[in-house]
Order: sequence, then C-alpha cells, then structure tokens
Amino acid sequence: MNAMLDRSVFAVSNPAADAATAPLFTDGLIKQYEHRSVLKGISLAVEPGAVLGLIGRNGAGKSTLIRAMLGLIEPDAGSARVWGAPALRMTDAAKQRLGYVPQQPEAMAWLKIGEMLDFVGRFYPRWDATYVDATLERWQLPRNRVLAKLSPGERQRVAIIRALAPQPELLVLDEPASALDPVGRRELLREIASRAGESGTTVLFSTHIVSDLERVASHVAFLREGQLLLHSELDSLKERNLRLHVPEAVAAQLRDDVPGEVSRRPHPYGGLSITVLRGEGAPWPDLVQVPGVRAEALPLEDLFIEVSA
Repeated sequence: MNAMLDRSVFAVSNPAADAATAPLFTDGLIKQYEHRSVLKGISLAVEPGAVLGLIGRNGAGKSTLIRAMLGLIEPDAGSARVWGAPALRMTDAAKQRLGYVPQQPEAMAWLKIGEMLDFVGRFYPRWDATYVDATLERWQLPRNRVLAKLSPGERQRVAIIRALAPQPELLVLDEPASALDPVGRRELLREIASRAGESGTTVLFSTHIVSDLERVASHVAFLREGQLLLHSELDSLKERNLRLHVPEAVAAQLRDDVPGEVSRRPHPYGGLSITVLRGEGAPWPDLVQVPGVRAEALPLEDLFIEVSA
C-alpha cells in the first residue's frame, strides 16, 4: 500500500506574492505529449536566494518542467513567470541575468570551445573572462578543441562554464552532474554552494542523486509522474519524517491511514513499516506514543524512495 501524501505536508504560500517576487514561478502547469500527461497542474515558486533541488526518478517530468519554467516550451495550460514576467516572452535583459545548463548540451557543436565562449560572452555585460580561462585550465579543456569531438562529460563542463561566466542572478541546471565523474560533481556542487552563499544566486537544479542534493540544497521538491508531491525547506523536511515499526498486535487494530502517512508496507519480521511526514507545526500522530511502536528518522534517500514508489 502507498498512501497519498496528506495535503498538510505541502508548503503553503501566497501565490500572488510569489508571482511578483519569485525568480521562478509556475501556476497550474499542464503539458501533454501524444496524449500522455507529462506535467499535471504543477504550481511552484522558487524563492530568491534559495537553492532548490528538484528530485524525481528518470521520466518524472523534471526536464519538461524546467523547460516550461524557462519558456523554452509552451504548456497546454497554466503559466510560468521569470522575475514576474511571462516566461514565454522573456526579454534580452532577463536572459542576461540567467544561466542555464540543459541535460544534453548540444549548442554550436561545430565551433571550438574558445570560439563558442568568446561569441556567447559578447551578449553578457558581466561576462567573467578570467573565470572562463581559469576554469578551462583547471578542467584541462583546450580552447582549440571542437565541441562536437568532446566527451559527454567534457561537453557538460563547457556548458557549466558558459552558464556561470555571466555571473547569473538565477542559475538553472538540468541534471548537471549526470555526465561528470565524482571529482567533477564535487567541484560543481562546491561552485553552486559558493555562488549561492557569496552572491545570493538563486539556483534550481534537477537530480536523481540524493547525496548531491543534500550537499547544497536549501529546499527540495519531489516530482513523481508529473505531479509535485512535496515542496519543503530541507532541514525542516529532515525533522518532520519518521518510519514507524508497528508490531502485529498494534497493526491489526489500524483501520485508517495514520495522519501524514506516506507509505505502508509489511515489515520483514512481522507487523507494518509506516512512513509518516507531519505538516509544519503539526504534532506527531498518536501512533508514535503507542507501546511497542518504534520510531526512527529516515535519511533523505530513504524518504525519497518512499515518496517516489
């Protein structure tokens, strides 16, 4: 059995205020491809200065959501706004404040690394050429190599340099570490944390690697089959979940879902294993205090598995 999340565990916000102040804001986004629903009415606000990790299994709709949020595709219903303006009509001035790394960078693959970066840099008044040169050298990426001949990991590194060099106020990364080796992933996460901490950069990044999210995210959003199941501040989320090991005698008396119940499974040694996620400021369910019931806090990866199953 996998119970639906109680609505009280969702972050509650003021949509009107978020639409005006959030760097990224969506309201009721719906997108279908060939009669298949990919996004199912997603409403989400990314707060200024937040590092939001968008997590979900492959095929959950993460890339489609990001592209819709940035106005790269038109939703079938709902709206997306960037700094309060419609994403589909983003101005050049807004684009200059934005850095974006797609999941599979392919742009201008016929150019050499240096040619592409020099060309793109002309469109950004705050382009940091010193950062470009230093990072190319650190990552051993010669400027005369053709983009089309790079490995997927090298191509992704170049895309990251391209996104960070304009010193963006908003940085959006779609599975940025998917083609990077462990050293590259760690360097990227360190860079994200540095930008957010020192410059107040707002960051949205999608991933299915929970450990990456835990290193840098201030907020987390769970996406499953095109639905936003949960959006929460990360530290709060860690404090609001429990796995309850319920012995058989107690389990036999449970007739209804436990408040905040996320999932319910048979325990390998008898009884039930029930995961609960209480709402902000809400008490733990009474079941926690029942004799014989054992409670443990879940690591984020385990919670992700329970929510996504």
